[in-house]
Amino acid sequence: MSQYGHSILPPHHPASHFVRKVAEKIVQVSGMGGLKWEVHVIDNPEKNAFVLPGGKIFVFTGILPIVQTEDGLAAVLGHEIAHQVARHSAEKLSTTQLVLLSQILLSFFIDPGFIFNRLLLQFGVLMPFSRRCEVEADYIGMKLMAQACYDPEAAVGVWKRMKEAERQAPPEYLSTHPSNGKPFV
Repeated sequence: MSQYGHSILPPHHPASHFVRKVAEKIVQVSGMGGLKWEVHVIDNPEKNAFVLPGGKIFVFTGILPIVQTEDGLAAVLGHEIAHQVARHSAEKLSTTQLVLLSQILLSFFIDPGFIFNRLLLQFGVLMPFSRRCEVEADYIGMKLMAQACYDPEAAVGVWKRMKEAERQAPPEYLSTHPSNGKPFV
């Protein structure tokens, strides 16, 4: 809130209504209705959305032209809410602790400077783990959006438009997200 508080659209703004309507339907089928969900729309050209632990949903206005419809927004919000359903933030915390312990152990045996260890663990463990979480969130998100009566086929158009908008994105192996052009498995 300290970073984007000045750019958050008021609840009565049409974009806020649009996002909240879709978010409420996805949350309702998620099995996580007990959380105190908050929906915030940030007036910013960034093409992104995220959910913080505890049910804090943030959507940047820059992604709205890419999602275009409620079905398209449901693909994005289903994915983001799926991270909460799957408890990915807790998984990441556990994995990070293991990686830290591995770095310390490897430093005794291989690389006292940590450089090799950091690269090995970053590209060999952390990024693939993050990509696995992203694929799992895609899968769960598609189920959530379908259960909320949105058309999962809309996700195809969203990811095509996102790929077009992100032509300058880094190669997949340098990213925590799978490529937008990669088929969903």
